Amino acid sequence: MPSMTDATRGRILFGGDYNPEQWPEETWHDDVRLMKEAGVNSVTLGVFSWAKLEPRPGAREFGWLDRLMDLMHANGIGVVLATPTSSPPPWMGRLHPETLPRDEEGRTEWWGGRQHFSHSSAVYRRYAAAITEDLAARYGSHPALTMWHINNEYCTFDYGDEAAATFRRWLQDKYGTIEALNEAWGTAFWSQGYDGWHEVLPPRHAHYLKNPTQLLDFKRYTSDMLLECYVAERDIVRRHTPHIPVTSNFMPMWVGQDAWRWAAEEDVVSVDIYPDPRDPFGAQNGALIQDMTRSQAAGGPWMLMEQAAGPVNWRGVNHPKPRGLNRLWSLQAVARGADAVCYFQWRQSRQGAEKFHSGMVSHAGERGRTFQEVKRLGAELASISGKVTSHHLPPSDIAILHDWNSWWAGAQGGRPSSEVDYPQVVRAWHRALWEAHLTTAFAHPEHDLSAYRLVVVPQLYLLTDAAIDNLLAYVRGGGTLVCGFLTGVADEDDRVRPGGMDPRLRELFGIRTLHEWWPLDAGETAECDGFRGTLWSEEIEPAEDAVTEAVYKGGELDGLPAVLRRGGAWYVSTLPEPEALRALLAGIAADAGARPPLDGLPAGVEAVRRGGLLFLLNHGRDGVTVSVPGRHRDLLTGADVADTVELGRYGVAVLEATP
Repeated sequence: MPSMTDATRGRILFGGDYNPEQWPEETWHDDVRLMKEAGVNSVTLGVFSWAKLEPRPGAREFGWLDRLMDLMHANGIGVVLATPTSSPPPWMGRLHPETLPRDEEGRTEWWGGRQHFSHSSAVYRRYAAAITEDLAARYGSHPALTMWHINNEYCTFDYGDEAAATFRRWLQDKYGTIEALNEAWGTAFWSQGYDGWHEVLPPRHAHYLKNPTQLLDFKRYTSDMLLECYVAERDIVRRHTPHIPVTSNFMPMWVGQDAWRWAAEEDVVSVDIYPDPRDPFGAQNGALIQDMTRSQAAGGPWMLMEQAAGPVNWRGVNHPKPRGLNRLWSLQAVARGADAVCYFQWRQSRQGAEKFHSGMVSHAGERGRTFQEVKRLGAELASISGKVTSHHLPPSDIAILHDWNSWWAGAQGGRPSSEVDYPQVVRAWHRALWEAHLTTAFAHPEHDLSAYRLVVVPQLYLLTDAAIDNLLAYVRGGGTLVCGFLTGVADEDDRVRPGGMDPRLRELFGIRTLHEWWPLDAGETAECDGFRGTLWSEEIEPAEDAVTEAVYKGGELDGLPAVLRRGGAWYVSTLPEPEALRALLAGIAADAGARPPLDGLPAGVEAVRRGGLLFLLNHGRDGVTVSVPGRHRDLLTGADVADTVELGRYGVAVLEATP
C-alpha cells in the first residue's frame, strides 16, 4: 500500500485546493508565480469540476486540465488529483432524478448546492465510476500526480426509495432473517413487529420517537454506503496507479462516518480543521482533531487537507485570524504528526457561495497580510522539512477511547438528559489532559491497549462484549483505566445491560448497585468532596473492597461516591468542573508513569516532541518565558538558545538539541 512518504517525497506538503476553472486562463501563470514565491509544492485539482469535465452525459473536456497538469509539473508543483464526484452536474439530476437524495420528510435535495447525490443510486455510481476511470486512465502516468483525492467531505444522508432498498439489503446481510431483526430492534415495543423485509423503511419522519436501534443501524448503513462509494472509486484509481496513495478528507468529529473503518481503507488519512479564531478553546479543539486523525492513521503521519488562512463564511459572524494565529495552528498540526499543511483554498473566489471564505491569496491580493503570512509559513515549513519525517511522531502513554457506534446510540431522543452531548464530554476530558500538557492518542475500545500507561473513557454508552473484555484484560494486565459516567449502559443493539451497567464493569469499578441516574439541569452543579460536578450524577452503592475517592455532599446523594476506585480502575460518576477534572486526570496519569514532555510549562503553552524536535507553541496573547534545560537551536529563526526560550504572542519555537 502506498504511504504518505510516497506522496511527500520527504517534504512537508504545502498548498491547498486550487480551482483555476473559476478564473481566466491568464490568471494561471500569475498563480504559479505566487505559488513559487510562497513555497507551495502541492495543489489539489478538480474537486468540484465535474460539470467542467463532463458538461453533458458522456462528453469529456480534459484540455484545460491537461494544460494545468503540465503547468504544475513544469514549475515543480505536485498535484493531488480529485475525483469530482461530490458535486454532480445539473444534467444528472434533471435526467435522473433518482440520483438526488431525499430527507426524512421525503423532500428532494436539488442541484444548485453540493453533495446532492444519493449514495445508493446505481445511476450515480455508474456515472461516478465512468468519470473516475477516464481520469485515472488519462492522468495516471502524468509526472505531476502525487496523490488521489476521492470525492470530498462525504456527508450525505438519504431516505429515498433507492436508499430504502439498499437499507433492506444491508439489514438482510446483517441479520439474515426478519425474526432476528425484530429481536435486535425490540419491535415488541409499540407494535412495531415486521412481517417481511418489504415493510422495513429508513427512519423517516414519524409521529413520535423513532425506534432507537433502527436509527442506530441507519447510521451504520449510511457510513457503509458512503464507504462503498469511496472504495469503488479508490479501486479504480488503484488499478491504474498502484504506486500512488489515495485519500479522502474527513470532517472533524463528523457524526456520519465511522472513521475507524474508513481510515483502514485509506492510504493517507486526511482531515479538514476549522477552529473559530474567537473560540478560547480553538487550539485545544485543533489538538483533539489532530490527535484523533494521527491515531486513525494507525499512529502514522497524516494530512491537514483543509484549513482557513483567514475567516470562513459559514458561522453567524466570521472573524478573521489575528496576526500569527494561522502560523501557530499550522505548526501545531506539524507538531502533532501532520506531513501536509494545506488550505481551502488557494485564491479567494469572487463568485459563488464561498466568496467570503478566505484563500491563501485573499481579495487583498499579494500585498495583503494573509498572503504575506502564508509566504512566511511556507519558508518555515521548508526549513524544518528535512528534520521532520514520517518516522518522527509524537509519542503517547495515554489513550482516549472513542467509538462512533456509541455516539450514534447515545445521541438520540428519549434519554435521561438532552444536556449530555457526547462530543462536549470528549472535548472536556481531552482538554483536561491537554491543559495538563499530556499528549494523547485516540483508540477504538476493541484496539490493543497494552502499550498505554493510562486509558481514559470519557463516555461510551454502548460497548460490545469484545470491548468490555478488552477493558477488563487491560486492567488485569496492570493498566490504569479512568471511566466517565453513562458508560457500558447498552449492548451493540442498544439494549440496556442488566443493572443499568454491564455487570463485569460494575465489578471492575467496585459498584455493587447503580440505583439511579441523576442528570443535572443546565447550569446546575452537584457539590462533591473538593469540587463541583456538572451535567450528571449517579446514585451508586459501592462494593466493600472499593475505595471512595470523593463523595457527593448534600442532597439526595449525600455521602455516596462521586469518584470510585477499585485497584487500577477508576469510575467518575459526574463531569467535574475543568480545574478539578484536570487535577484528577493529571494525578492519575503521574501515578501511572505518564509525564509531560517538559516540566514547569506556563499556562497556554503547548509542548510536543516529534522525533528529535521539541515544538513550543504559545496560544496566549502575552509573551512568556519557557524554561528548557540545555542548549538548543530554534530551526525557525536559526538562533541558539540556552535554558530559556522567549515566546511572543502566538509565538512558536521548534528546538533541536545541540552539543
